[in-house]
Amino acid sequence: MRVHALHRAAPHPRTKGSCHEAKGPVMKIGIIGAGNIGGNLTRRLTALGHDVSVANSRGPHTLTALAEETGATPVTVEEAARGAEIVIVTIPLKALPDLPSGLLDGAVDGVAVIDTGNYYPQRDGRIAAIEDEGLTESRYAERLIGHPVIKAFNETYAQDLLDLPRPAGAADRMALPVAGDDAAAKRKVRELIDALGFDTVDAGGLDDSWRQQPGTPVYGMRENADTVTKALAEASPERPADFRA
Repeated sequence: MRVHALHRAAPHPRTKGSCHEAKGPVMKIGIIGAGNIGGNLTRRLTALGHDVSVANSRGPHTLTALAEETGATPVTVEEAARGAEIVIVTIPLKALPDLPSGLLDGAVDGVAVIDTGNYYPQRDGRIAAIEDEGLTESRYAERLIGHPVIKAFNETYAQDLLDLPRPAGAADRMALPVAGDDAAAKRKVRELIDALGFDTVDAGGLDDSWRQQPGTPVYGMRENADTVTKALAEASPERPADFRA
């Protein structure tokens, strides 16, 4: 079986002049995970003027280059959510049990937590809650994080975050699905994605988020909102063999 890692950089060339400058309030954002998705979100969000703290499992000293490049503040995982209005958890599912307890204790009231994760059994090992209990990947993440989460950025190529932002209304603006139960948090996340230069499609509650998991029609899609909406509707709840242990 293959690991379909959409968080790896896509092979297409970077599109020049595609950056979309956001207009809106500056927020404090914590990012836990500095891999392809976490690193590129750090780049984009700092470029838009947000106050970004970024953490990884290896410690702040390993994030010096990213901090110098972006102006983000390297912190420990325990510090990443302090004062944050949005926290982005972008680590492998197998690493979720290692997150410290009280991770969100210092976040603001009503913090929106984004889970970007995908379950790859070849990488994460067999997770019974997903395989046997039938939990969606982000419902499992929510259980371990101990806070409601919004599922977003999981079916996106990391490089697209740099290459494919477009102004609102552009004919070639790509849409991303967003799932979650907390209406206020979902709205905040959708507004952030719009500021990053992408449309969004409401993919339902977290129990509906299987429609954007690996192996579904929308996974890896670079299309507009109408096409993404159609792809979500065409998804099957049966997990493909490539994504089962």
